[in-house]
Amino acid sequence: MTRVRSGAEIRALFRDGMTVGIGGWGSRRKPMALVRELARSGVRDLTVVSFGGPDVGILCATGQAARVVHGFVSLDSIPIDPHFAAARRAGAVATTEMDEAMLVAGLRAASRRLPFEVLRNGIGSDAVTRNPDIRTIVSPYDDAETLVAMPAIPLDVALVHVEQADAAGNGQCLGPDAFFDELIARAAAVTVVSAERVVSTEELAAQHPSTLILNRSETDHVLAAPGGAGFTAMLPEYPRDEAAQRRYADAAASPEAWDAFLADLLGEGAPA
Repeated sequence: MTRVRSGAEIRALFRDGMTVGIGGWGSRRKPMALVRELARSGVRDLTVVSFGGPDVGILCATGQAARVVHGFVSLDSIPIDPHFAAARRAGAVATTEMDEAMLVAGLRAASRRLPFEVLRNGIGSDAVTRNPDIRTIVSPYDDAETLVAMPAIPLDVALVHVEQADAAGNGQCLGPDAFFDELIARAAAVTVVSAERVVSTEELAAQHPSTLILNRSETDHVLAAPGGAGFTAMLPEYPRDEAAQRRYADAAASPEAWDAFLADLLGEGAPA
């Protein structure tokens, strides 16, 4: 049964070598409170699956990400996350790069417990020709078209942030775009949802049913996290904190700047 957890209880869920799916999109509605708990845990050798933003950059800069599976890694108002770029240039992180539709297809296949999903995206691109794990398939119908057989991307744990959740794990997105967080949650063995507010089920039901993107059967743990997407945007709750994001990006300039930023980001929960 879903329970409202503490940060320490969330940290205890993480293990070395996990595949972690992270919700949000670029520098929008990222579950930063949960990313901080992941960073505080100190676990290593992670495969991070994300429509990437500062979540990916932080885990690259801490050395926890061993591989990043992504369609992009952007800070929106800053086109490329400099921490991710630096780790990639240094060969400190492996990457599996694909277009967004391929990543969606892999998550959707995992959410449906299927081995792959067929699509046209990626045919002839480096995303397929340079990735031996992504294969093609010939249509069994009259057209005999060659298609991409995008393998499922199963996750050990999913981290998602919403405006509101109840203690049972129903999650509500009141903003303009839920992105693909429901697929990330459904592709995972364990789903952790942080919320700006933990409210009653009756309060969730007062909103339009389309705003309920997660139901209690898809959620295992809930963390109350007011401001839990900051410094990324969480509309309509709050905009992106551009000054804080600029400080984060500028911290890629030197190890000393990064250490200072990380100490502020994690506070007393920083790993030894």
